[in-house]
Amino acid sequence: MASTAVGGNGGDRDGEHKKRKKGGFKTMPFILGNDVCDRFATAGFGANLITYLTQQLHLPLVDASNLLTNFGGTSSLTPILGALAADSFAGRFWTIIAGSVFYQLGMLGLVVSALLPSLRPPPCPAPPGGPACRRASGWQLGVLYLSLLCTSLGSGGLRPCVVAFGTDQFDQEPPEEHQKQQEKQGTSGAEAVAERKRRYFNLYFFTMGVAALLAVTVVVYIQDNVGWGWGFGIPAVAMLVSIVVFVVGYPLYVRLKPGGSPFTRLAQVAAAAFRKRNVAAPEDAGMLYQDKELDALISTNGRLLHTDQLAFLDRAAIVTPGDISTSGQPDLWRLSTVHRVEELKSIVRMLPIWSAGILLATAGSHNGSFTIMQARTMDRRVTRRFEIPPATMSIFGTAAMLVSLALYDRAFVPLARRVTGLPSGITYFQRMGVGLAISILGVASAALVETKRRDAAVRHGLLDDPAAAVPLSVFWLVPQFAIHGVAGAFSSVGHMEFLYDQAPESMRSTAAALFWLASSIGHYLGTVLVTAVQRATRGRGEWLQDNINRGRIDSYYWLVTCLMVLNLGYYIVCFHFYTMKPLEVADEHGDHDKECELSSINKNGAGAGGLV
Repeated sequence: MASTAVGGNGGDRDGEHKKRKKGGFKTMPFILGNDVCDRFATAGFGANLITYLTQQLHLPLVDASNLLTNFGGTSSLTPILGALAADSFAGRFWTIIAGSVFYQLGMLGLVVSALLPSLRPPPCPAPPGGPACRRASGWQLGVLYLSLLCTSLGSGGLRPCVVAFGTDQFDQEPPEEHQKQQEKQGTSGAEAVAERKRRYFNLYFFTMGVAALLAVTVVVYIQDNVGWGWGFGIPAVAMLVSIVVFVVGYPLYVRLKPGGSPFTRLAQVAAAAFRKRNVAAPEDAGMLYQDKELDALISTNGRLLHTDQLAFLDRAAIVTPGDISTSGQPDLWRLSTVHRVEELKSIVRMLPIWSAGILLATAGSHNGSFTIMQARTMDRRVTRRFEIPPATMSIFGTAAMLVSLALYDRAFVPLARRVTGLPSGITYFQRMGVGLAISILGVASAALVETKRRDAAVRHGLLDDPAAAVPLSVFWLVPQFAIHGVAGAFSSVGHMEFLYDQAPESMRSTAAALFWLASSIGHYLGTVLVTAVQRATRGRGEWLQDNINRGRIDSYYWLVTCLMVLNLGYYIVCFHFYTMKPLEVADEHGDHDKECELSSINKNGAGAGGLV
């Protein structure tokens, strides 16, 4: 396995002594605290931003909706840029710092916009017959756009790097820590690392859920009842505190050096393979080009071993005249090492399983649109004087996810461990599959509840009165929110675990960005699906219309249910043909030349879920 330790016994001892003080769960308050404030701020002003745009800046509903769509899309795409910067030259620590600063600037811009009257149009006149409201001017909107752009850039630096930076703290833990964990759990060193990573991913998503829950309750209440200055100011102050806390933890962090642009390496492999497309591949894979020193910086945990899949890419590692200079340095656009070829193979192999998470985001996207419309037409009374706001129903999904994550380690894993014998209970492949299956039940339950709601509207003669409250409790919607929350506790965590574990070591920030990219594509796909259904059913019992009592949202839900069933089948097929990445590892006695290949059999056993 490639090593980054300095030469000399004294240097080795000094490096090991410093490493003992770095990494582990002691770094989590600093790392997760930063990302919690990101989610707290995002959910805090994002959940109610439509109200600010329409009531404070007087934007038309369509314009405000388009602005939010563009903002959400940009925030989901910028993690690709952040991941590229982190993996190429900046490193994850400094990318998180830069993202936090950009986010802070964006939040300050929103606070200033909310506090200064000159940055908002004058209030609408009270009399109903007064002159029309004056919408925000160009420069007032310019301040808003610049603030939102800064927060989007900030999310690009935070989202792909925080989760990967956190797992870095466990990959590089010293042998003494591994030994303690082995003695405590009776597991091997690799299994102990995998167990800590699994616990970290659960903790990561749990803290994100808590942040979102606080935001959609406390912050939204402050915005509606106290003022927008306080509503934006509290997340901004929290973000500032998180930056300070994150920097304070600097001496405790394991900070891996970036290994150069991963996309450049992938392009080099593709170019070299295409250049040598007519060169005959050797029968012995041992004849392919290897260079441990060249790959040292991008394989600190071990080099990837040769696989037989995607064999045409192996041509990039065939040595031909002119590939190596007289000084012994290879021309990387003509010749790649086996490790670099396998990096590209790993990414290509991941894409089918990664894409199964896209439709999951599509299925959940209607919780913020159609479900809210349904809630508006239902009986929302909690007491005689209090009605639950329609948007607040999302609390039940977040709460279900939090409870599921809390019970997963405490109850589910011990029970599953008795059946499977795995330290993690189930593999992350199985966890993803369970989440996909549960999500099908969530959409199906939404269809059944909508059928019941529509039947109630028919019985009480409310088909043509969409503003009237249907005599059916809004809490009938709780099961679909709760089921989606439970599904997310399985599928989202398993998806992130899979991407991080199976991605090449030097591309883990990029792998985290792929998680957010799947969510982004899924939401855009939801828009495409809604548009297609609306056009296909127009004039023939239109499913999706403003009067949902006349529409057939339940039919739309059944369509999504069928798509989710097909998606689960697609995932199972992809899993069947998936091959785990093979990795060179050192044995427990420090033999760095020993190689251990993880075959596809490990998908069902201890090899999955992080044992590499």
